[in-house]
Amino acid sequence: MRIPTASAPSAARPAPLAYRCPADGSRAPVESPAWRCPTCGGPWDLDFAPSSPVPLKSLAGRVNSLWRYEEALPLAGPAGGLTLGEGRTPLVPLTDHVSAKLDFLMPTLSFKDRGAVVLVELARRLGPGRVARVVADSSGNAGTAVAAYCARAALPCVVYVPEATSPKKTEQIRAHGAHVVLVPGDREAAAVAARTAADESGTFYASHVYNPFFLHGTKTYVYELWEDLGGRLPDTLVVPVGNGTLLLGAWLAVNELHAHGLVDRRPALVAVQAEAVSPLAAAFHAGARDLAVSASPAPARPTLAEGIAVPRPPRAAQILRAVRESGGTFLTVTEPQIRAAQLDLAARGLFVESTAAACWAAVTAAPGRVAGTTVVPLCGAGAKTGLATG
Repeated sequence: MRIPTASAPSAARPAPLAYRCPADGSRAPVESPAWRCPTCGGPWDLDFAPSSPVPLKSLAGRVNSLWRYEEALPLAGPAGGLTLGEGRTPLVPLTDHVSAKLDFLMPTLSFKDRGAVVLVELARRLGPGRVARVVADSSGNAGTAVAAYCARAALPCVVYVPEATSPKKTEQIRAHGAHVVLVPGDREAAAVAARTAADESGTFYASHVYNPFFLHGTKTYVYELWEDLGGRLPDTLVVPVGNGTLLLGAWLAVNELHAHGLVDRRPALVAVQAEAVSPLAAAFHAGARDLAVSASPAPARPTLAEGIAVPRPPRAAQILRAVRESGGTFLTVTEPQIRAAQLDLAARGLFVESTAAACWAAVTAAPGRVAGTTVVPLCGAGAKTGLATG
C-alpha cells in the first residue's frame, strides 16, 4: 500500500510503491523489513515514476524546501511533518561558464540532507510498530544528516562510522542525540557492521546506498537547477562519486524532466573520484560494465576526499551505465590538486571540506575535458573537517 502523510491521507497517490531489484527483478513492498534484494543481495530501486510533470510556473508560491517538487517525489509532502527547510541552495558563478551550487548551506552543512529527509520521513510513516530504531553507516555527512532528521522525527538513531572519521563530524552526530559506533577499519568495515545491525528486529536501515528513497531526495538537486535556470539544464554536471548517490539522483531527475518534455536534451555527467580510491574510474576507462566480482578491491589509500573513498560501491553498474548513457566520463584528481582546489575556493569566499573541492579540482585541472555551461556541487562545509594539511 502507499504510505500517506499522517495528517493528509487524501493526498496520497493511488499507485502502491514497491522496491524492485534492478539485477534480477525481485520485488518487495516498501513496508517490508528487507533492506536489500533477498535473491542477489543487491540494492533496491523504487518502482516509481512521476505521473505528472512539475509545473515550473507554479513553483514560486510553494513551500521553500525540496518538498516543493511534490509531483516528482514518491512521498506526498509532509504537511506539518518532517522538514528542516532543506534545499533551495544558491547557484553562484565561478567563471564565465562554471557555476557552483552551494549545497554545503544545508541544515547539517552537506547535500546529504536531500536524501536523509525523504528516507527518515519514510521511517516516520512506517510508524513505531515497524521502526524501533534507525541505523545508518557513513563516512560522516550522511550519518549526520540521518541523525538530525531522526532527532526532528523523535526516532532513536545509531550511526556506524570508520574510526578515522573527522572528530568534528562525529561530534555533530552525537549532538543530534544519535549513538555513534566507531568501527575499526575503513568505510566498508563500517558498512558491514551496520548491515549486521540492520537485520535485527525493529530496525530501519537508513542506508543512503541500498534504499532508493535517498536517491529520490538527491534528485531534487537537478530539479532546483532546472527551476533556477528557467526550465533549462547546464551542458555538463560535474559530480563527486563514491557510492554515487548524488550522481544517480541527478540522472533520475534528468530522465524524468526529459520524459515529461521539460528539457530537450540531457546534460553530460562527469564523475570525479580521488586518484587514491578510484575503482569506478578504472572500470569506466577499461570499458567494464561493473566492478569485477571475483577480484578483491584495491586497498584504499589515504585520501583527503574521505567522503568518496569507497572501494566497492554496491551501485557500481548503475553508476557506470548512467555516465555512459549521458555521454560523460570519469576524471580523477590527486591529493595536491584537491588541496589546491580547497584553498582556491576559500580564496573566492567558499570554504568547503576537501571532498567537496574534488569537482573544482577536476574542472581546473582538465578544462578541455568539461564542455559548455557547467555546474559543480560544493557538497560539504569546511567547518566539518578544516583545511586539508600534509
